[in-house]
Amino acid sequence: MRIADRHQVDGERERLTVVPENVDDLWHLSHVIEPGDRVAGDTTRRIQRNDDQLRDTGGEREHLWVEIGVEDVEFARFANRLRVGGVIEDCSREDQLGLHHTINVEDNAEIEIEKRFKPDQRERIEEAVEATDIPDVAIATVEEGQAYVHSVAQYGTEERASITAPTGKGEYARPRKELFEELAAVLGRLDADAIILAGPGFTKQDALDYIEENAPDLVERITTVDTSSVGDRGVHEVLKRGAVEDVQQQTRIAAESELIDDLMERIADGSEAAYGPQQVAKAAEYGAIEHLLVLDERLRIERAGDGDWDVDVDDIVETAEQKGGEVTVFSSEFDPGQQLSNLGGIAALLRYRLE
Repeated sequence: MRIADRHQVDGERERLTVVPENVDDLWHLSHVIEPGDRVAGDTTRRIQRNDDQLRDTGGEREHLWVEIGVEDVEFARFANRLRVGGVIEDCSREDQLGLHHTINVEDNAEIEIEKRFKPDQRERIEEAVEATDIPDVAIATVEEGQAYVHSVAQYGTEERASITAPTGKGEYARPRKELFEELAAVLGRLDADAIILAGPGFTKQDALDYIEENAPDLVERITTVDTSSVGDRGVHEVLKRGAVEDVQQQTRIAAESELIDDLMERIADGSEAAYGPQQVAKAAEYGAIEHLLVLDERLRIERAGDGDWDVDVDDIVETAEQKGGEVTVFSSEFDPGQQLSNLGGIAALLRYRLE
């Protein structure tokens, strides 16, 4: 995601102009935009003209700029768009004011969001912005005598290194370990969250064996994939198989699983843990929260006023952060999120046990 502009407006409200660059950014925005916000952007709208009314043609679509007071938000995953609906409060055509409209936000479409941003919403946007430049996944393709390393960013793939080291016999031949050593060094500098090691034959396994022995800190991040080629063609094979999406999902699931496992162990031991809105709110008030775990869907429901909690979820999040706690918003789509849902949708790892 790219931030094109930001400035303060009345009171604590801020106006942010953003450009979502892929479906992940649209998903992030679906957890940022909520009823009561103002969203503006270019759109199309069917305009009913006087002569059209006589023929009941439904009017013609015109390109407009509109600003709406948000009433509902829907993330249409399979259509790769975010639907933001509400009443038109400002428009390039005054005769459309007060009417209902839905803005369909798609990749690379600039939109403006005006609201009082909550801390976790700011953090979500910043994480999406950082993800544009920091490669979460690296793809290393290797075969005898050559290796390539690509980073996977939101805009596509980018070659980071091309390593050629003829092996075998001959004047220019180099030991295979030199190829693997250079490959391991590049992967270490890239510091990706996950690494896909791909290629034909057994060379990738030999490379993995070398890394296990000489760069063990990389091993737990590596997944191997068979491809018939290396370089750009090999990367294309990896992408076509959906391997990148798989490891990205597994990386997030692994992080959430580690937190939920820690929580369940503490609950079983009767130690430093709290779960459910009442317990967690009390822990936040005492400054006892080390790490707050909250479910994305529960966060949305409570903020929309459709939930049944007696406490304010935003107060909990803000208090936890103000007192030095970390906050992780769990996805309801994965198993750790389901476990958290069974505990009331909110829990906390504590600095000390509450009596």
